[in-house]
Amino acid sequence: MTLGLPAPTVSVVMPTYNGAGLIGETIASLQAQSLRDFELIIVDDCSTDDTVAVIRGFDDPRIRLIQSQKNRRVVLSRNAAFAEARGRYIAALDHDDLCHPDRFQRQVAYLDANPGIVLVGSAANVLEDGAIVPSSLAPLSTPPVIAWLLQIENPLVWSSVMLRTDAARQLDPFMRPEMVYAEDFDLYHRIAAFGGVARLDDELLTYRRHSGGASQTQAQAMRQAAIRVLTGVYVEAFGDAAAETADLIVTHVMGQQPVPDRSTLERVGSALVALQDRFLAQHRPDRESRSLIRWETARRWARIGRAGLRTGTLRLGDAAAVRPPHLGLGYAGIEELILSRIVGSVRAAQRRVRKDAAA
Repeated sequence: MTLGLPAPTVSVVMPTYNGAGLIGETIASLQAQSLRDFELIIVDDCSTDDTVAVIRGFDDPRIRLIQSQKNRRVVLSRNAAFAEARGRYIAALDHDDLCHPDRFQRQVAYLDANPGIVLVGSAANVLEDGAIVPSSLAPLSTPPVIAWLLQIENPLVWSSVMLRTDAARQLDPFMRPEMVYAEDFDLYHRIAAFGGVARLDDELLTYRRHSGGASQTQAQAMRQAAIRVLTGVYVEAFGDAAAETADLIVTHVMGQQPVPDRSTLERVGSALVALQDRFLAQHRPDRESRSLIRWETARRWARIGRAGLRTGTLRLGDAAAVRPPHLGLGYAGIEELILSRIVGSVRAAQRRVRKDAAA
């Protein structure tokens, strides 16, 4: 701890490992914040490049560098940074993401005005191969919408999140090492016991997506960790079938993998309806939130159907035959589903031509 100094409004927790090429831009994005009352706690996890030298090149008393004596990996590094935090709020940030200038000001104002909310994220744009690409997250949200989406996917980008420190201190530990690859998803569910979870729908973060990220190299481990999180969430509703249901949702809703057949599409739809009906009955959201919840659920079911049509595992009649009540086609109309079928047929034909040519 830093003794003798007044506590800042925000403590930024940042683990880093071999981040020399990107961490400088990330720190510069923090220095450009309109709210300047923050501290940045960086835990370097035994980097073998020039990460430490880059950090020390910033002459800023708000930056606190902790060098690990042994490689502890990301979860324990975040926990070490959190243990040193003095701020009223905790801001999450990975060493390769970029904060927009008014991120902290907007999130602090929201938490100050909404004492029942313990965590708020924001929308984010995605930087990939030097270009900004659209995010697949829900464009509009309310706290009930985020609470619902947490039942079927991860609707928040970790680096966009700000938490109340007093609520986060009630988590023991802050992040659970055994939930690595879904540690943020697990934390959202655990901290929701102490208050609401929300998201600002304006883009206040740029998230870097690159081939070296865990989302690309550890997909199977992430899937298994997410299944563990949702199995615990689903036990009360599904009992012994909780793990099977979590597997379906993680694979086809969260992971966006095409269903292999019509029967699986029907099972996914039935699970979504059961989960949605249970959520609406328990939480009784306002009319706007209820409409958004139904819309977003329908959009995800339609996305699964479109993927099956494009890959040829489903026929057009399959999606219509097993469509659950109240799900409809989401943002997709029948014309889009027909187009998906055409695209899938063309791609299948192209594969056959290439195969014949190679024979």
